[in-house]
Amino acid sequence: MKAWALRITAFALLTSGGFLLADGCWIRTKAVLAQILLQHAWEQTLTSGRQTKPWPWADTWPVARLQVQRLGIDLIVLEGDSGEVLAFGPGHLPASSAPSDNGHCILAGHRDTSFQFLQYLKKDDVVTLQTSNGRLQSYRVRETMIHGAEELYFQESDSFALTLLTCYPFDTLRANTNLRYIVFAEKS
Repeated sequence: MKAWALRITAFALLTSGGFLLADGCWIRTKAVLAQILLQHAWEQTLTSGRQTKPWPWADTWPVARLQVQRLGIDLIVLEGDSGEVLAFGPGHLPASSAPSDNGHCILAGHRDTSFQFLQYLKKDDVVTLQTSNGRLQSYRVRETMIHGAEELYFQESDSFALTLLTCYPFDTLRANTNLRYIVFAEKS
């Protein structure tokens, strides 16, 4: 191979590698910045009592703060369950009870990011939700299960119940699996 062809190939490879590295850094930078903005929006929500969007063009807002002390988990829960919402953190399924209401609240998250920790929850672990009015609600994990996505049915409840939901299995690279990992918890 001629020297000029080798130089062009090396330049093309280095340039491509640089763009890929920059893209990866940009994704991580956006994730860190989003968490800062979500925390800020959550604090404003608690202070003002009003829904506060984390950035002007956001189609969601914080509705709760989810914590599992044993695992060091501290996440802002957003309203909605679209892919755009779940890209930034766990989301509240709008058809379920609001985190601050009496009833069955369902939260969903991605298995490889915000809800990866679900695989480590054990029976009797405590999950805490801080609601938008500042109240803390503790839930005790009662059961975990794996179920087919098309067979899921969640029953309304008059008592406080919390369900955490993600895709399964946790360690696969395949997207859109038809299994779901479900954590059921009751108010303690």
